[in-house]
Order: sequence, then C-alpha cells, then structure tokens
Amino acid sequence: MKKILFLSALLACGPACFSQQAEKFPLGDYVELTDTKPHDGEEVWSKMTAPVRFCWGTTDVRYKKLNVPDVKTTGTLRLKAWKGERVNAQAVLWTQKELEGAEIAVSELKNGASVIPASAVNTYFVRYVMTDELNKDGSGGCGPRENKAEWDSSMVADVLDIVRVREVQARSTQPVWLNVWVPADARPGKYKGTLTVSGKNFEAMKLPFEIEVVNRTLPEPQKWAFHLDLWQNPYAVARYYQVPLWSKEHFDAMRPIMKMLANAGQRAITASIMHKPWAGQTEDHYDSMIFRMKKLDGTWVYDYTVFDKWVEFMMNEVGIKDLISCYTMIPWALSFDYFDQATNRVQFIKAAPGEEAYAEYWGTFLKDFSRHLREKGWFEKTAISMDERPMEAMREAIKVIKAADPEFKITLAGNYHEEIQGDLYYLSIPYGNQFPEEVKAERERKGQISTVYTCCTEAFPNTFTFSEPAEAAWTVLHAVAGGYDGYLRWAVNSWPMDPLRDSRFRTWAAGDTYSIYPGPRSSIRFERLVEGLQGCEKIHILREELAAKGANGKLKKLNAKLSEFTPEGWIKTNKKSPAKMVSEMNALLNEM
Repeated sequence: MKKILFLSALLACGPACFSQQAEKFPLGDYVELTDTKPHDGEEVWSKMTAPVRFCWGTTDVRYKKLNVPDVKTTGTLRLKAWKGERVNAQAVLWTQKELEGAEIAVSELKNGASVIPASAVNTYFVRYVMTDELNKDGSGGCGPRENKAEWDSSMVADVLDIVRVREVQARSTQPVWLNVWVPADARPGKYKGTLTVSGKNFEAMKLPFEIEVVNRTLPEPQKWAFHLDLWQNPYAVARYYQVPLWSKEHFDAMRPIMKMLANAGQRAITASIMHKPWAGQTEDHYDSMIFRMKKLDGTWVYDYTVFDKWVEFMMNEVGIKDLISCYTMIPWALSFDYFDQATNRVQFIKAAPGEEAYAEYWGTFLKDFSRHLREKGWFEKTAISMDERPMEAMREAIKVIKAADPEFKITLAGNYHEEIQGDLYYLSIPYGNQFPEEVKAERERKGQISTVYTCCTEAFPNTFTFSEPAEAAWTVLHAVAGGYDGYLRWAVNSWPMDPLRDSRFRTWAAGDTYSIYPGPRSSIRFERLVEGLQGCEKIHILREELAAKGANGKLKKLNAKLSEFTPEGWIKTNKKSPAKMVSEMNALLNEM
C-alpha cells in the first residue's frame, strides 16, 4: 500500500518534481549561489551617470558581481592577432535596474572587401562560481578542506556560459567575454566589428572593436611544438550528464569537451588500467578500462573493449593521437583488482613493487597488453605512466615493464632522479625544478619528452578559480622559458559535485580539479591558458626564424623578455604583475 501511495504522489507531483531533480546537475541555465561578502550598496550604485552602462574592460580582471566596476570609458578596442590565432576581450555591463532578456550579438569584421565572418566569433556571458583561498599560510592550496566554513569563500567570475539570454539583476555587474578565432587565410589588415548587448527593457548598446591581423600565421593546434598534457576524466562526465558509462550518450557528451582540449593542442590521452589508480581522490574515481579475469586453471584473460572504445574515440573523433598515457602500476593504495572465476567475484591482490606477486600480476598483463597494442597499431604511441612515486618503487616497476617488453615506453610525473631518468620516455618534473643542461640535451637527442607540471602546491603561478587570470598564460610561457618541452596538469574535468556553482573541493584549493565546465563551458582560466599556448608557439616560430636569419639582436631581446617567466626571473622583476608581463610578451611577439 505504501508503494502505491508513493507512486501516486510522484505522478501527482508532475514535471516540476523531475525538473527539480534534473537541476541537481544543470546543463542549461541555472541559479548561482548567493554571494554573502560585503558589496556596494544602493548609495554607490545610485551614483551611476546612466541606469545601464556598457564598456570595454580587460581580460586581466575578474569583475565582482555586486560591485560597480572600475572601468574607464573607452572608444574602440584594438587588438592584434596572427592569422589562425584566437584573441580574447572582455566587456562589462552594469546596471541599476533589472534587465530583462539581455542577449549579445556580434557583427562580422570587415577590412575593405575582406571579412572575418561572425561565425568565427564567440560571445559569452561570464557567470560566477564559489571559490575559496590559499592555505592559511599562503604557501599553496594542498590539504584537506572538509569543512568549507573554515575557508574564506566568495563568488568569482570564471564560467563562460553557453546560455544566450540572461536576466540581469538590479545593482549588479554582468561581464561579457568575446573570443575571435582569426581564419588562417585572413588577409592582413585592420578588421572592424561591433559588439552589441540588447534586451526587452533597455536600449541596445554597442561597442566597436578592431583586430589588426599581422602577416604571420599560427599553425593549427595539432601541429604546435608544445607538448600539452591535461588529464581527462571520462567518469566525471558520465556522472554529471547522468548517462551510462561508455554508452553512445556518454561519448556524445564527451565529444565537445574533448574537442576543446584538442583545439588547445592537447597531445595525450589519459587511460586508467586499474581500479582507483589514485585511491578515489576525485569526486568521480577512475575505474579500470581493462577487465582482468583469473580463470579456474590459474591463467589470465583480458578484455580491452572499453580501452579500445576510449582510445579510438579520442584518436579518430577528437583528434588527440600522440600519446596514450596508461595509469598506473604504482597506485597510492597498492591493491590490484581482478575477477576471480573460482569465487565468481572481484578480488584484490595486495603487493608492492619488488614482490613476486606484484611482478606476476603486472608482468602477465603487460605481455598480453603489448600483444594487443601491437595488433591495434598503438604500441609506439602507448606509455605505462606513473606519478609522484618513490624512486625505489619506480625502479622495481621499470624492471617488470622491461621484462614484459623492453620496448615499452614509460612516463613519470614526479621528482627528478638521475638514476631512472634515462628509462623514462616522458618525464615531467615539478615547477621550480630543472633538468641538468647536459641531461636535457641528451634526452632531446634521444627523442624523449621533458616537461614541467604544477599542481595544488604552487601559490603562484596557478589556475585556481581565485588565481589572477593571467597566471594561466604565465604558467605555460614559463615552460618555454625554463627550457621544457611542454606542460602537464593533473586535471581538466575532474569535477566536484556541483562544478557550475561551487568550485570548492574537499581537498585542494578551489578549481584545482578542473578548468572546463559541464555544458561544455569554457572558463576565463582555460581561455587565458590557450592564449599562453599560442604565445609559446609564436616563440618557437620566431626563434627558428631569427636564428636562421642571424638576427641576433632581436633574438636576444626575445630571450631576455622570456627569461622573466622563471622563478628567479620573476623575482628580478620585483614580482611584476603576471598581467603586465603577459601583456608585454604578447606585444613583443606581435611586433617582431
């Protein structure tokens, strides 16, 4: 009887109940959390010279939602770009009254008879997400944060929304983001366009802008020299989008997210080859993409169906093809899963590197994995990957890998160890550490990859939701300045429970686990990262050109400016603001 009553109540509730349930993980419009911080009151807002204002701002500022912005009235915004480059701008709309049905439009950009079509321009309302702060000593963002009340939290601008029409509340600020992807075949010259905001209860307001396209071409992202490795989490997408793992709906949801990565020059596919390689540290833990079964006779059988679907999707549909990073042989918890046919259930082997059980479990698998990868034609692209593991454990794991197939590639994101670096095809070391000059040269000669990574450790530079926007660009420019081949960061979409509204997490500073939002929605952080990546490719092109021409003066000038983007170089600038440093670098790259 209780079941019947419950069903009747559900039916009586109708669509409203189900829409509330769906709102738990919004994909369309949503309501932001309340900002409880002190903000400008009516007496400040009442001093506006007009009830609604619309001006150009700067991409270096996260404008506060409930404060009157510090924006100077300007005429035409002027930007410079190479052909094939994406450039960003930010405008600011602020209002004394509620605005109904606000929407953004942008014209095509004209340079005489030449046109950059409006389809090459994207506009977004910037949305606000809850963030927190660095650790109390200001040293970084690592460590447990179970009690959110212990951390100073506020709403910050970061999300670039896909919703096209917004209701803007009275006495609030609504930033607008503009992104123009200049066609690679654009004719050099000055292109002029107009950004317009309009609505039901206010006059349309226009802002002119101009992009000077210089006679240089940026290659498509897949051809950039820079090795970008941002780890993906397919399991987070399945949970948030409420779709079955590895279903058509799951891949449909992931496709636009992963294409954003491909368009940033991503090189590596993140694959998990065991259950909980990081002990479930994220909201959505990684599972094994490979099924292992121990048969009654003690032999092993492996099923690669999920692994193959994931890799084929990333390579063939998304376009990320350089490296398949398979994590991990040395997890945080040394416990390894398999399905046991004798007991008809999942069992776990507890074994450490150097123990016989460890060598048997992994050695048997790796021999079969090598066979499968060679059959698929993926062996040369695949690496067995570890992160932040002790050197002795790494040594033992390397022995097992080499015994299974001496041609396997091995990667590590962790501290530099002279004793094992030669065995590592790809080694990423922490920010502030450097490869010995002769080692880096030898690794380069062998075709090995040597990069740098940041994580929750760094107070600066970082991509927390409270970090300065320019820090994202600064970080990857640092990778080139430090002589690394690229940059690694551990998560691009390991979303917390409610990522669109709350970027805080139970461990690590807010935003550490992701920079692309569900929808998919980009972020101020991600767009500024792409800006920096484009700068890295420009530097690569210019260095080669200037060296070939013998233009030593210009090359010296470029390298001197680039040298500021190192820990010691930044200190020599008296810790100049990252916004100013990135702006100066962009100006130099565009004038050379």
